[in-house]
Amino acid sequence: MKLTYLGHSAFLLETKGRHLVFDPFISPNPKAAGIDVDGIRADYVLLSHGHGDHVADAERIGKNNGATVISNFEIVSWFEAKGLKGHPMNHGGKWDFDFGTVKYVYATHSSVLPDGTCGGNPGGFVVWNDEVCCYFAGDSALTMDMKLIPLTCPKLDFAILPVGDNFTMGYEDAALAAVFIECDTIIGCHFDTFPYVTIDHEAAKKVFAAKGKRLLLPAVGEGLSI
Repeated sequence: MKLTYLGHSAFLLETKGRHLVFDPFISPNPKAAGIDVDGIRADYVLLSHGHGDHVADAERIGKNNGATVISNFEIVSWFEAKGLKGHPMNHGGKWDFDFGTVKYVYATHSSVLPDGTCGGNPGGFVVWNDEVCCYFAGDSALTMDMKLIPLTCPKLDFAILPVGDNFTMGYEDAALAAVFIECDTIIGCHFDTFPYVTIDHEAAKKVFAAKGKRLLLPAVGEGLSI
């Protein structure tokens, strides 16, 4: 298993011989200028919701690789109309793919696609196989529904949570989310990309440490060993 941070909320997870890209917002992000979008391998593109800072490079990466988009019904339908393959899901459902199981879990946020089309309900993903179990929260705020994850999914090895505040959870709420999901290793996302979401790294790590949790705030392009 290998995880690489591609900036903002974008990640590349390599597991069981497959490449999974989450929420690719790369080419419009000046902080990710060193990432070669056309060099990214992807078998699947998982999209938590329709905002441009999460789907900007989905079509490009999907068409470059013949990848399958995994998201809610509305987002998948929108990308299928553009010629991509898709697998639609909705809250509470799970599916066994060739790399493992994906469960589409609740998120509270908003969602609209770049052309104004309704993006359906936002969500998050829990992905597991015999190598790893991880949770990608998308842009969710803190919600009591996060307590359902350890009741309905295998034990998490790590979780990717937004920590930038203003549009999503701040790091204080994200530390509480880590308690709800019973996960000790958290990778932050949705931070430092814009002035609205700039955070104090050391202060954020201290809040997590106070709850017995570890917060990782990777550099763009950094590979993470969990």
